Amino acid sequence: MVEKSWVLIVLMVFIMHGDESLASDPDPIQDFCIPNPKFGYIKTAHLSILPCKNSSEATTDDFVFSGLKSSGNFTDTGLATFPVNPTIFPGINTLGISFVRADLKVGGINPPHFHPRATEIAYVVQGSVYSGFVDSNNRVFSRVIEQGEVMVFPKGLLHFQMNVGEKPSTIFACLNSQNPGLQKIPSAIFGSGIKEELLEKAFGLNHKQIGTMRRRFDPKTVN
Repeated sequence: MVEKSWVLIVLMVFIMHGDESLASDPDPIQDFCIPNPKFGYIKTAHLSILPCKNSSEATTDDFVFSGLKSSGNFTDTGLATFPVNPTIFPGINTLGISFVRADLKVGGINPPHFHPRATEIAYVVQGSVYSGFVDSNNRVFSRVIEQGEVMVFPKGLLHFQMNVGEKPSTIFACLNSQNPGLQKIPSAIFGSGIKEELLEKAFGLNHKQIGTMRRRFDPKTVN
C-alpha cells in the first residue's frame, strides 16, 4: 500500500509544478542543490538554506528518504505528523516541495490550520477522513475522503481533517514549497499573546474562559 501511495505522490509533484510560475519558491538555477553542512545557513525572506556542495559529491542516497515507514508521535488530538523538508531530506533542497505523513487515530483530528506559502495535495492511503477547507467568502468545501482519493487545499486557506472511520487513517500530503509555513488557528488566537480585551470582545468570552483557552493552547501563559 505504501509503495502505491508513493506513485501518486510523484504525480502530485509533477502536477503542482506543471507551471513553475505558480510555485511559491523561486526556480532553481541548477539541476539540484545538496546542502553542504560545513557552511552556515543563508537567511532569505522565507528560507534558511545551506550552500550547495559540489554536484560531483552528490550520491543516490541524497535523493532517497526512508523515514516515512512509520508514524510520528501522537498528540492529544489523535494526530501524528512527520513533516519532511530539506533539513532531513537534502535531495529536495531548492526544488520547491516538501511533504508530510499524517496519521489519525479513530476520531482524531487535524485542527483548523493553513499554510501561508503553499498549496497542499492530500492523498488518503488508508481510512475515511472528513476533509475540507474554507474560502475567503467563508464557504466550506468538505466531504469524506476515502482510501485512494485526493483533496487539494489552496494556498493560504484554512483546512482541517478528522478520521470518521472505524480504523486509524494515514495521509500523505505534498506542498509546493520547501518552507510552506504552518499556522494553527487555536494556537494563533489563544496562544500568541493577543490582548485579552480584544479576545473577549471578538468571541464574547469572559476573563475565566479566555484563561482556560490560553492555558490549553499556551501552557506558559500566566493569568
